[in-house]
Amino acid sequence: MELKDTYRTIDAPSEEILFKEKNSKFYGYAFPVSKEEEIKTHLEHLKKRHFGAVHFCYAYQIGTDNITFRANDDGEPSNSAGMPIYGQIQSFELTNVLVVVVRFFGGIKLGVGGLISAYKTAAQMTLEASAIIEKTINIRFVITFDYKNINKIMRIIKEKNLEIISQKMELSCKIEIAARKKNAEMIFSIFDTMFEISINKID
Repeated sequence: MELKDTYRTIDAPSEEILFKEKNSKFYGYAFPVSKEEEIKTHLEHLKKRHFGAVHFCYAYQIGTDNITFRANDDGEPSNSAGMPIYGQIQSFELTNVLVVVVRFFGGIKLGVGGLISAYKTAAQMTLEASAIIEKTINIRFVITFDYKNINKIMRIIKEKNLEIISQKMELSCKIEIAARKKNAEMIFSIFDTMFEISINKID
């Protein structure tokens, strides 16, 4: 079995979508996120933008190996909003994404079934309007070596197509690199067997 080292996410915040159901308006948004602190910022921004909206329901999923997710009904009946939104994140097979559906109540109650359907549709339309991309899961290493070995190191980085995240070139040099998860062990052992060079994985 090949190790899965890619994941699907969205490239940029989506366009605003609008879904109407019995006078209620549902505005959908999707945002790329990589940590939970970002969720609050996006919600605060939307609350300023949609002053007077009744519900800001959302779901998010973050992570590839250790998944963090949450579905929030924000005052709608239990599981009628957050879970249908989260269901769409799962059905599009996305992670590192936040989907928010903002509801303006139109005076007619939709019932739980109607709400589930409306939030699901708004979330689906939002994700269909988003640019979905595939990214690689990378493992990061820091390589420490003497400056005299720089050519050897650079040659391998180039040959193996490794991404350099940062570098510090002095008498003792440090380069932080990223390797695709499925190649990580091989990359580690190449540098690990070299003389006068140390490599450590960054967690």
